[in-house]
Amino acid sequence: MPSWRQALSRTRDRLAGSFSKVFQRDGEVDDVSLEELEETLLQADVPARLVGDLIESIENEKPAPGLTRRERLRRRLLATLGSPEPVRWEDGTPPFTVLIVGVNGSGKTTTAAKLAHLAGRSGHRPILGAADTFRAAGSEQLRIWAERVGCDAVTGASGADAAAVAYDSLDAALARGRDVLIVDTAGRMHTKGPLMQELQKVHRALGKRAEGMPQEVWIVLDATIGQNALIQARVFNEVVPLTGVIIAKLDGSSKAGFLFGVARELKVPILFAGLGEQADDLVPFDAAAFVDALLGFEDSVERAEA
Repeated sequence: MPSWRQALSRTRDRLAGSFSKVFQRDGEVDDVSLEELEETLLQADVPARLVGDLIESIENEKPAPGLTRRERLRRRLLATLGSPEPVRWEDGTPPFTVLIVGVNGSGKTTTAAKLAHLAGRSGHRPILGAADTFRAAGSEQLRIWAERVGCDAVTGASGADAAAVAYDSLDAALARGRDVLIVDTAGRMHTKGPLMQELQKVHRALGKRAEGMPQEVWIVLDATIGQNALIQARVFNEVVPLTGVIIAKLDGSSKAGFLFGVARELKVPILFAGLGEQADDLVPFDAAAFVDALLGFEDSVERAEA
């Protein structure tokens, strides 16, 4: 499994030079260094308002006893990300049902299978629902992944009613005694009104089969597109209120700073991050390891990964 430091290498490489100039000594910093850091943070898709706050704090904040400027910045970034509670697959009335949403190409189907793999490793009996009937290969892709991670999958024919497939998936989970259900949905573009209405229909279908379902709605965001992913999340959150965020393709992104915008604006916890392409490379989001990897706290990153 890649480390957080390895996964964030592209974003970190972009930030490293500016950070080193500002943090090489803990006295006064010059305007040129601050301007360069501000520009670099914006290029890494850290939200502009947060960048302004960070630059102001670096410039004006009085040194705290025993804390370097880098350590003070670390605390501010960690406070922005928050500390979400670990996912408890056994919460609520079984099956613990998660609706996975997102746009085409975000890594949604692969992430759904990796989540099933995680649940299985935790001692649960997951099942996948392939409600992505809009894309011809959607159901087949999920079925192949289900075989790979060792769980059942409920699929429908291409063009079938996605809500009906979701309903059947929950029905199958209850009948077979599965305690985790992960429903993949079509990678609908967030600008397509009718497709977003269909997503609402899928959500309602699960609630009709069993009260209170789904317990969770998690969006998969592609880290390589930076702030554009946040725009997508805003729209999805209006259609089916989100309860969690999963960051895919973090290892391929030079714009990982957008995660601070997700946490700050949506107020929805970042639950998992994809650090690579293998089934085991989807891991619980570790805010401390993320920030430490960006800032170059090598020792603390190694401790987090130990």
